[in-house]
Amino acid sequence: MMKFFRSKLLFALFLMGLVLLTGVFGYRHISDYSWVEALYMTIITVTTVGFSEVRPLDADGQMFTVFLIVTSIFIFGYAISVITEYMLSRNSLQLLKNKKVKNKIGSLSNHIIICGYGRNGTQAAERLKAYKRSFVVIERDKEVIDKYEDEILFVEGDANEDESLMDAGIEKAQYLIAAMPDDATNLFVVLSAKQLNKNLIVISRASQVSSQKKLKLAGADKVIMPDKIGGDHMASLVVIPDLITFMDKLSLEGEHNTNLEEVPVEDLTDQVDCSSIKELDLRNKTGCTIIGYIEPNGNYIINPEAGMKLEPKSKLIVLGRSEQIKKLNEMFHIAEPHFNSNI
Repeated sequence: MMKFFRSKLLFALFLMGLVLLTGVFGYRHISDYSWVEALYMTIITVTTVGFSEVRPLDADGQMFTVFLIVTSIFIFGYAISVITEYMLSRNSLQLLKNKKVKNKIGSLSNHIIICGYGRNGTQAAERLKAYKRSFVVIERDKEVIDKYEDEILFVEGDANEDESLMDAGIEKAQYLIAAMPDDATNLFVVLSAKQLNKNLIVISRASQVSSQKKLKLAGADKVIMPDKIGGDHMASLVVIPDLITFMDKLSLEGEHNTNLEEVPVEDLTDQVDCSSIKELDLRNKTGCTIIGYIEPNGNYIINPEAGMKLEPKSKLIVLGRSEQIKKLNEMFHIAEPHFNSNI
């Protein structure tokens, strides 16, 4: 619809320019005015300001002036109406778009809020999109929002402000990712977020080692240092290159790539009567391998024994190719991945 209005606006501007050119060339050739005089006469004629003529006009010049006045009134009137319509329509469409976004955010629950759409925020959003997780981005840069608003739900504002967090649905959100480049800003975001939703799981970015403790004291559940991770990763590629390359492939997506998934035990035991990993028999049923077990108290067990008992509120870390993970989800009626690991 906006393209239609833009085409009308361009057409109106073209007609206005055509009137001015017609006036200039008309006075130049009909009344033998200089170019400056012709331009002056055209401007005072189409704007009807009432200034005096450069010099008296003959009959042909007077008839041309009448024609120019009548034509310019209609064309300039049309141009003004088109410009007004364009501005009103643009405002109305923006209001409708904002209302639509607000309604979409209002319908979300257990979603993720990303504060900041910089380098780390963009990476987080791309990964969440790949796993079809619902998320909202709080960003104050209007140019960034205009560029990506067709792909992502944005809240325009400062993540430091409670109003922006409320607009992003923080009361019903499950996670918040503070991905701002400044540690102090992330600290304020974490404090505000935890006050608005005490059950919120907060993951924050940090640039300085000294900021880690402060962010955790403010309420951050996890603090990530991208620069440290990057350095460790590069060093590991020197020391154990094949192992790190293999681990990198675990996080890639595609038909033949391997994925890790975290699955609550209840999602499996509700479908199958079993009390241990051996009785669950995921390897034969789906091709997936259980490589980790998370106890209800949060203790992690790597490569658990087959006879390990499955306790309520515990979780399994499952390894498998994408088609095996899909088979697992379909067999146990798991609607979507609870968590896919990015190693």
